[in-house]
Amino acid sequence: MSTLVVLGTQWGDEGKGKVVHYLAADSDYIVRYQGGNNAGHTLIYQDKPFVLHLIPSGILFPKKICMITNGVVVDPKALKEEIDVLKKKKIPVDGRFFVSERAHVILPYHKLIDGMLESDTTKTKIGTTKKGIGPCYTDKVRRVGIRVIDYIDKEVFVELLDQNLKEKEDMLKKVCDIKKLRKEILKDHEVLSKFLKKYAADTSLMLAEAIKKKKKILFESAQGTMLDLDYGTYPFVTSSNPTSGGASTGTGMGPACVDDVLGVVKAYTTRVGEGPFPTELFDKTGEFLRDKGQEYGATTGRPRRCGWFDAVVLRHSVRVNGIKRLILTKLDCLEGLDKIKVCVAYKYKGKILKEFPASRIVQRDCKPVYEELPGLDGKVAGVKSYDKLPKNAKKYIKRLEELVGAKIDLVSLGRKREETIKTGKNVKWF
Repeated sequence: MSTLVVLGTQWGDEGKGKVVHYLAADSDYIVRYQGGNNAGHTLIYQDKPFVLHLIPSGILFPKKICMITNGVVVDPKALKEEIDVLKKKKIPVDGRFFVSERAHVILPYHKLIDGMLESDTTKTKIGTTKKGIGPCYTDKVRRVGIRVIDYIDKEVFVELLDQNLKEKEDMLKKVCDIKKLRKEILKDHEVLSKFLKKYAADTSLMLAEAIKKKKKILFESAQGTMLDLDYGTYPFVTSSNPTSGGASTGTGMGPACVDDVLGVVKAYTTRVGEGPFPTELFDKTGEFLRDKGQEYGATTGRPRRCGWFDAVVLRHSVRVNGIKRLILTKLDCLEGLDKIKVCVAYKYKGKILKEFPASRIVQRDCKPVYEELPGLDGKVAGVKSYDKLPKNAKKYIKRLEELVGAKIDLVSLGRKREETIKTGKNVKWF
């Protein structure tokens, strides 16, 4: 096995940044295949929290190759700022970081449109980060988008920019002076196009060569399965496919090249933004989980909505992603609870549902059916091996495995890379 897809199984924020950082030590390539800088991966670097939005967290390991591929939408300004921060921290980037020539570029007018759409009271509020992600993907689908390869060619870029500004004029003139906006975009382009050209590459071809050489490749998603454009809680979703199928279309790598899919799941459930959340808690337990888990968005700082573990969601994620193995994060955050609830099904109009419904009405109005388990009964944080976990903690892990139909291979007990334990001696990633 040489290729591994790592993805979120809930609504994002499962701790993928730490997981990728953990697995990157055994990888040769770390590849981001969808999303944009609306995602945030928090890691602990030199004993301090460190947030990356676009660049894979494997960049912190020397000699690893990191990529942003065609499924990602790239804000050149945000990417430059992120690379500047890495360089200030003496983390080498040049020569081992690449951006797909086919990735689409986020421009200032995408952010303006995003903000307008979110503030429009006549439309459904999604709760986006207003970073232009959705409008950029919209342009991509409408075939008017500007790719990295177009952006770094000034003649092509200016022509496409003028076409886009003309097309969007009626909307943009409500919030800005279009001539001034064009001037500012072209001024930034002088610097950003030169910066981006240095990293632009045919990443699909590079990955094909790496696969031939049996290199160990780690593909990472942003967000989570329940925010997937097709399989999430539509319309309260992101604009791309964080699911395992997105790894193929988002990289130019055929589906037969995926050897394994590893799901990251939190020991409870959180969500940022609008949309249904059947197990959401509005009481002191919800506040407890938020405080214990430091549940605030890495990108926006928004408080995350917190709730009990939802096995219905996980069964859905395991199925649509083809997951056989899971990594359980933030188990330590359940310390101190006398009782722990797990949602095993939903109830809607007297009917029990064991699979996640497609209907937005059912998603909104269904009620969770809970199974109550005893608290972890002991200290979890700081435990160095699975055998040393309290009996009830191991029972909780086993019950989750039974309910979702996948094996938990790794358990995270803290934010640091080292605070991670394997559930068995033979657990391997590559």
